[in-house]
Amino acid sequence: MKDFIAIADYSAKELQEFLDLAVSLKTEWKNGGNKPIFKDKVLAMVFQKPSLRTRVSFDMAMRHLGGDALYLSPAEIGLGKRESIADVARVLSGYVDIIMARVFDHAHVEELAKWASIPIINGLSDYNHPCQGMADALTIYEEYGDMKGLNITFVGDGNNVAVSLLHICAKLGANFTVATPKGYEMPVAGLEQGKKFAAESGSSVNVLNDPHEAVKNADVIYTDTWTSMGQEEETKKRQAVFPPYQVNAALVAEAKENVIVMHCLPAHRGEEITDEVADGPHSRLFPQAHNRLHAQKAILVKLIQ
Repeated sequence: MKDFIAIADYSAKELQEFLDLAVSLKTEWKNGGNKPIFKDKVLAMVFQKPSLRTRVSFDMAMRHLGGDALYLSPAEIGLGKRESIADVARVLSGYVDIIMARVFDHAHVEELAKWASIPIINGLSDYNHPCQGMADALTIYEEYGDMKGLNITFVGDGNNVAVSLLHICAKLGANFTVATPKGYEMPVAGLEQGKKFAAESGSSVNVLNDPHEAVKNADVIYTDTWTSMGQEEETKKRQAVFPPYQVNAALVAEAKENVIVMHCLPAHRGEEITDEVADGPHSRLFPQAHNRLHAQKAILVKLIQ
């Protein structure tokens, strides 16, 4: 396991091993702390986009495991602008043990992986968000004890978060339904890959435009912001299109009685999700956010050891 670029790169067995390791590391941490197995190990965190959860969770993951992390801001590196990605990858490979990159263009993280001689973790790209997908699966796994046969519904923009969620659901046997407005569907390549994984695991993928139909019989309802970073010029247009896809109490009531609601955060409360739902009994928003820490510990351990 050299890199962690996409959920699609891993088998169902390997993904389950990540989850089981995350559970083990989380339990160890709760019972007094993790063993300092990363003594003298350093993670370089390369950011093109601002972040709260990605930065803090990776930093604390390294600290909990006895290592250290360096934050490299957009101004410090200027990835692909001030210096070529190939040069950045080769320079950092001589200084640190592993790199996490949060980028706009998915090709940038792929190029880092091509030129680096140390592991690369995709902390987010415009195509996918595999670290979020692992934390999402960990949250669902903790709630239900298994992914197989569950009904997971994503409501909103068919974005990078939806791609990684689809892939891990399909790999681990959960049925995935996505409801998006017309024109905001998931990327074709990501969707087709997800369908292939679902066929292999015996699960299903359903693509709809009606959020009410999508949440029927759902065990999990997942949503995300209507406008992602880099799409700010589309904000007004999107705010006119997406209101029917708001996850509110009425929509949640159409799902299973014990449905859980998830959101990768940051949330634009009053837009894609209401306060009543985000802070209500169905919400798992904050356990989900906290699971970024534990899922990423598992990724780091698998790549560094």
